[in-house]
Amino acid sequence: MSSIDEIRDARIKKLELLRSKNINPYPADSKRELSLKEAIEGFDLLEKDKEIKWIAGRIMSIRGQGAIIFLTMNDGTASFQGLLKKDILGEDKLSFFSEVVDIGDFIEIQGNFFTTKRGEKTLEAKDWRMLSKSLRPLPEKWHGLQDVEERFRKRYLDTLMNEEAKDRLLLRSKVVSLVRKFYNEDGYIEVETPRLQTVAGGATAKPFITHHNTLDTDFYLTIAQELYLKMLLVGGFTKVYEIGRKFRNEGIDTTHNPEFTMLESQEVYGNAKTQREFIEKLFKYLVKEVFKTNQVTIDSVSLDFEKPFEVITFYDLIKKYSDIKDPVKENQKDLSKYAEKIGIKVEPNESKENILDSIYKKLCRSKLVQPTFIVDYPVAFNPFAKRKEDDPSMIDRFQLVISGIELVNAFSELNNPIDQKERYLEQDKKGKKGEEEISPTDMAYVEAMEYGMPPNGGIGIGIDRLIMFLSGAKNIKEVIIFPTLKPVKN
Repeated sequence: MSSIDEIRDARIKKLELLRSKNINPYPADSKRELSLKEAIEGFDLLEKDKEIKWIAGRIMSIRGQGAIIFLTMNDGTASFQGLLKKDILGEDKLSFFSEVVDIGDFIEIQGNFFTTKRGEKTLEAKDWRMLSKSLRPLPEKWHGLQDVEERFRKRYLDTLMNEEAKDRLLLRSKVVSLVRKFYNEDGYIEVETPRLQTVAGGATAKPFITHHNTLDTDFYLTIAQELYLKMLLVGGFTKVYEIGRKFRNEGIDTTHNPEFTMLESQEVYGNAKTQREFIEKLFKYLVKEVFKTNQVTIDSVSLDFEKPFEVITFYDLIKKYSDIKDPVKENQKDLSKYAEKIGIKVEPNESKENILDSIYKKLCRSKLVQPTFIVDYPVAFNPFAKRKEDDPSMIDRFQLVISGIELVNAFSELNNPIDQKERYLEQDKKGKKGEEEISPTDMAYVEAMEYGMPPNGGIGIGIDRLIMFLSGAKNIKEVIIFPTLKPVKN
C-alpha cells in the first residue's frame, strides 16, 4: 500500500501534466447549470427533453476502465452518477481522464440524462473539465476516520465521509433557526453584547484573559451575557435575547467545551414561573418540529413531551437519591465525609453548596430521564437570582434536565441593588479564599440597577447540549463543528 507522501507525489505529477496541456487545474469559473439535487428532482423532464447540461461535484467513486467508466459525484446537495464512454466522449478525452483524475477531485461533466438498465439516474458525458485537483486521498469510504480525535481535528473529512456527522450539524443549524423563530414570534428582539469585558460577570466561572495594547487594559472573554441584557431592561427594552459564543477556562469533558454557545434571554415582569412555562412550550415545540411527534425515542430512550414536565425541589432530589436525610441541617464536615465516601474529591474549605452540587451531579442528575424541572435552590447557588419571598434562604431558580443533561438554567432575576451588592461581597470573600469560579463585584452593573430595574425573568439555554439531547450524541464535541483540541506538533 502506498504511503500518503507517495500518493501525494503521484498526484502532483498529474497536476503538472494538466498544466503541461495548458489546463488550469483550479479554474475560477464553473459551467455548472444544475445542482445534483436539482438534477434528481427534475430528472424525468430532463431525460424526456434530452437536455444537455453541465453538472459538477467531487468524485466519490470511479468504477470500470478502458472504454467505459462510471463515477459517482457529490456536490454537497446530493450524489449523482456519471458515465464516460469512449464512443461518446472520444478516445483522447477518456484516456486523459483516466490519466489525471482521482477520487476526491472536483470535476464538471456535460451531457444528457438517461436511465440505465438497473434504473439508475445517470448523465452520459460528452465533455468533462477539471475544477480542483486533490492532492491527498480521501479516507477509505466504509471505515472513514477511525481515530475519534482525528475526526474532530479534521471535521471536514468527518462530514464528507460520515453522513451521520453531517446530519447532526445540519440538525444544529435547523434547531438554532427554530429557537430564533420561537423567540422572535414571542416578541423578543435579538441583540449583541460585548465579547471583551472588563469584569467577568454574569456567572460563576473562571474566565480567559486577554490584553488590549492600545488601551493597555486586560479584558475577559465573556463567560455570560446576562448583565448586559439586564442593563438593556433598565434602558427600556422589554424582551431581549442573544445567541452567542461564551468562553470558560474550565475542564473539557463530555458536556463541557471551553468555547460554547449559549442563548440568554430577559423578559420584563417575568419570573421563574413564567419562564418555566415558556421553556416547556419551547421544548415541546422543538421536539414536535424536529420529530413530528411529541412522544419520541432518542438513543433508545422513550421520552414523553405530551404531558406536563415533572417538577422536584433541589433538596428533595438530594434526599431521594442519596443517604442525606436533611440537606439543610447537614454541616459542611459531614457532607465532606459523605462526598468522599461516594468518590467525590472535596477541596479544603469547599463550601457546603459546592459539595451538595457535586453530590447532585454524582448521584441524582443521571436519574432524571423524562423532562424535569429542578426548582428552589439555596441562595449561595447563584448571586443574581431573587430570593423566595416565603423563604429568603432560597432562590427562585430552576434547571431543566432531560436524559441526564442539564439544558436550561433560569430564575427570577434579582433587581434589588442593595441585595446585589451584598451578594457580590460574598462572592469577593470566596475569591479571596482562593475560589476561582466566582462572579466578582461589578459596580457599573450595580449602578445601572440603582437607576431602577423592572422585575424580570432570565433564561440560559446551552445550545450545544440542546443539540446533544436532540441528536442523541454522547459527547459535546460531536455537535460543535470545530471543538477545542490540544494542538498537534508538526
